[in-house]
Amino acid sequence: MAALIAISLNQRPVLAAVGPLTPQLRADTGLGATAVSVLTTLPLLCFGLFAMVAPAAGRRWGMDRVLAAALVVLLGGIGLRLVPSLPALFAGSAVAGIGIAVTNVLLPGVIKRDYPFHTGMIMGLYSLCLNGGAALASAISVPVGSALGINWRGALAVWGLLTLAALALWLPNACSTAPPKALAPARRLVVWRSGLAWAVSLYMAMQSLVYYALIAWLPTLLTEAGMSRSRAGMTASVMSIVGTVSSLLIPIVATMRTNQRPFVWVSVMGFSTGLIGLLLCPNGAPVLWVVLLGVGQGAGIGLALTLFVLRTQSASVAADLSGMAQTIGYLIAAAGPLLVGALRDLTDSWSTALLALVIALVALLATGWIGAADRFVEHDLDR
Repeated sequence: MAALIAISLNQRPVLAAVGPLTPQLRADTGLGATAVSVLTTLPLLCFGLFAMVAPAAGRRWGMDRVLAAALVVLLGGIGLRLVPSLPALFAGSAVAGIGIAVTNVLLPGVIKRDYPFHTGMIMGLYSLCLNGGAALASAISVPVGSALGINWRGALAVWGLLTLAALALWLPNACSTAPPKALAPARRLVVWRSGLAWAVSLYMAMQSLVYYALIAWLPTLLTEAGMSRSRAGMTASVMSIVGTVSSLLIPIVATMRTNQRPFVWVSVMGFSTGLIGLLLCPNGAPVLWVVLLGVGQGAGIGLALTLFVLRTQSASVAADLSGMAQTIGYLIAAAGPLLVGALRDLTDSWSTALLALVIALVALLATGWIGAADRFVEHDLDR
C-alpha cells in the first residue's frame, strides 16, 4: 500500500511543477508561451503513445516488474532535465512522460487485482494521491527553489527524490513476483471494439484536456492578473488541493451506485463555473474560482479512473481499458496546453482560451453520460 501511494504521488509533479516555474524558465531561455507549453504537451503525448504498449508489457513481464522499470525511466527523465540545454530539457520531459505513461495504465489493473473487495476506497486513495502530488508541486516548487538557492532546473529536479522513494518501496514487491502466464491472444486489444470503452476513453480525454491546460497556464494567468509568482503558484495549487478531496470521495461513493451520471454533472458544473468566473472576473474571487475548478477536476479524474474498474469484470480487461482510455485521452489532452498557449499568443488575452475550454465541457458531459451507464465492456464484446 505504501508503495502504491508513493508511485501515485509521482504521476503529476513532473508536469505540475512547470507552471509555477514558467516565468523563471521563460526569462532564462527566451521561450515563448507556445514553446513552453510543449514541456507539458510532450509528456502527455508520451502518456498516449506508450499507454498502448503498457498492458502488453505487463502481460509479458508482469505488472509489478514493469512498474519498477517505469520508475527507473521516470527518474532518468527527471535527471535529464538538469542538463543545461534546451534539447535536454525537452527530451527529459518526454522520457519522464514515458515512465509515467506505464504507471498510469498499470496501477488501476494492480488495484483491481490486489484489492478486489475495496476497489472504491483504493481508487479514491489513488486519485487523491494524483491530485496531492500535483498540489504539492504547484505549491512548493517556487518556495523550495528559493529556500535552497537553486534555479528552476534544480527545482524541477527535486521531485526525483520522490521517485527514488517510490522505487525503493516498490522493488521488493517487483523482485518477489514471477511473470504471469500470457493471456490468450483473443483477449488482447478487443476493448477497442466496444462503444462503451470509447465513451469512457473520450470522457477521460476531455477532462484531461481541461485539467492539463489549467495545470500548464493557471499560474501564469494569475500572475498576469496581478499576483506574485509565489502567490500565483500557491493559489493555483488550491485547485489540486480541493481536487484531492473530491477525487477521494467520488470513487468511494460512485462504487456504491450502479449509475454514476450524477458525478459527471459534478465535474462539468465545477469546471464550467470556475472557468466562467476566471473569464468574467479573474481578480474578483480567484480563490473561489480555483476551488470550483478543483471540485470539477477532482470529480473528473476520480470518476474517469474509477470507470476503468467499474465498467470491466476482470483485472486484465481493466488494464486494457485503462490503456485504451489513456492512449486516446492523453493524445487528445496534449492539445490542451498547446491550444491555450497558442490562443494566448494570438489574441494577447486569456478570454478566447478560457472560452475554448468551456466549449470542451459539452463533449465532457456527452461522453460521461454514456460512459457512466450501468454496463460492462465485456458485454459489448460478447454481442
